[in-house]
Amino acid sequence: MIDAILFALNIVLPNLMLMGLGFFMRKKGQVSKDFIDQASKLVFNYALPCLLFFSVIQSTVNFSEQFYLIAAGLAVTLLLYFGAELYAKYFIERPEDKGVFVQGVFRSNMAIIGLATVANAYGTEGLSIGAVYMGVITLVFNILAVITLSRTTVDPEADPKQVARHENYAVMISKKLFTNPLILALIAAFGYKILASTLELPELPSVITQTGALLAAVSLPLALICAGATIDMRSMLNLSGLSMQASIGRIVIAPIVAILVGLSFGLTGVHMGVLFLMVASPTAAASYVMAKAMGGNEILAANILAFTTVVSLFGMAIGSAALRALGWM
Repeated sequence: MIDAILFALNIVLPNLMLMGLGFFMRKKGQVSKDFIDQASKLVFNYALPCLLFFSVIQSTVNFSEQFYLIAAGLAVTLLLYFGAELYAKYFIERPEDKGVFVQGVFRSNMAIIGLATVANAYGTEGLSIGAVYMGVITLVFNILAVITLSRTTVDPEADPKQVARHENYAVMISKKLFTNPLILALIAAFGYKILASTLELPELPSVITQTGALLAAVSLPLALICAGATIDMRSMLNLSGLSMQASIGRIVIAPIVAILVGLSFGLTGVHMGVLFLMVASPTAAASYVMAKAMGGNEILAANILAFTTVVSLFGMAIGSAALRALGWM
């Protein structure tokens, strides 16, 4: 049991400490909002795609064997989505709250918190498997987010301009799915692996791999520092009943569903670990951006994001220790 606890602390504490550093630097005025925005763009557009690309092409993992993990991930996502939609239908009155609540429950921060924790737990093997999982589930996340926000924030009898604005935003999100640097990096990586195996392409020059490795090394630490710097304690502590309900869905219900689905699909070891850590991550930062752009309750979205970003890490640690002790992770 001691080994399981140490395992959980080793995979979660580094993330928490880097986020704490970011929060401390922001409070001391050592980093500005402009720096955080620019650093986040560097991570999203360059460093993280580099990490995903090189982790896939340098991996010896058989990606065709990840079918059950991807299937389990899709099952968990859909169960959480439809469960949250059903809850919102009967227990949430305001239309602008419904889509935000649903997003807060089903959409996790895989690209930063999830991937960083998986890397801490399983190294390059986990990173490669996590990258594939993230690539597929991210597409599903964005599609479901557009559906729930469009349906729950637009009144069919509203001003046609409002309806048109939502439709245009939905189209824009759909286009962004296929220009997303993370998705493009994964497509390029798999394309290269297929061509390399069929045409016996030479290895990439060392100057490219070394440059890529240096840039990739920046991604997760900088992303975690930026995540910590954006934490708003006022939003975190100013929870309404609805934001607490969504947070419980993300922090408690989602990990339990992941474990049950993972067991039903026969997942063990690294596959169960990747599923659990990706699902148990806090609410995705993109959920706030989309809620604000599509007319949802942005204050509710900010409260859910702030609270789950901190508290979910403790849930991940407790769940990881339990799964490790049981020999399931």
